[in-house]
Amino acid sequence: MKVIGVIPARWGATRFEGKVLANLLGKPVVQHVWENAKRAKTLDDLIVACDDERIMKVVVGFGGKAVYTSPDQPSGTDRLAEVVNPMDVDIAVNIQGDEPLMKPIIIDNIVITLKDEKVAQMATVMKKIEDDAEFTNSNVVKVVVDKNGYALYFSRYCIPYNRTGEADETKRPVYYKHIGLYAFTKDFLFTFRSLPKSPLENAEKLEQLRALENGYKIKVVETNLDTVGIDRPEDLKKAEDALLKEREK
Repeated sequence: MKVIGVIPARWGATRFEGKVLANLLGKPVVQHVWENAKRAKTLDDLIVACDDERIMKVVVGFGGKAVYTSPDQPSGTDRLAEVVNPMDVDIAVNIQGDEPLMKPIIIDNIVITLKDEKVAQMATVMKKIEDDAEFTNSNVVKVVVDKNGYALYFSRYCIPYNRTGEADETKRPVYYKHIGLYAFTKDFLFTFRSLPKSPLENAEKLEQLRALENGYKIKVVETNLDTVGIDRPEDLKKAEDALLKEREK
């Protein structure tokens, strides 16, 4: 099976314009993403999907492979589809351009999982929440899964609700946050795009709910590796601290 990784890199982010080119320890954010993804063993090709010439120039400058995609695409998934549409590929992986700590092993695990999957045609990632501040942070998306690892629901709210108020970590529910790495079979990617936006998706502003609301399964792979998404300028310091900590090991 042929697998392609695509890094959607958009200039006009509402909360932090041009964030993929922001300096992070001497390199633009998108270069960190590229270098990590390039080490993934399961990807046959890796492309940065740019919507701005400034991003294209930087990516080509550090030796990356880039293509220009329409600035009118509403989401990274749409940008992914534009790139893979003419290609002979079986699996497409959407690697967020603002996730400089995304490890290649996470990418490999999600690809291997989808290759072996018999039910779902879409997969994503979750990690156990260990920082209490993330419970109430609406930018940290939570996910609950069934006993077979298929997503039941994603929410910006803290789910499941601990009605008993149990504080003992050995007795209370386990909480997981969603990490926004997605793998699709090529066929399902275009099925997904053809579905109208769903009420739950509109309410939570989470496009993966469109798949669940239409009865499709999403396989969720657990990781113990954390990431730091760059949503605001202050997130650069968090990512810098995390990268420096890794280098000390």
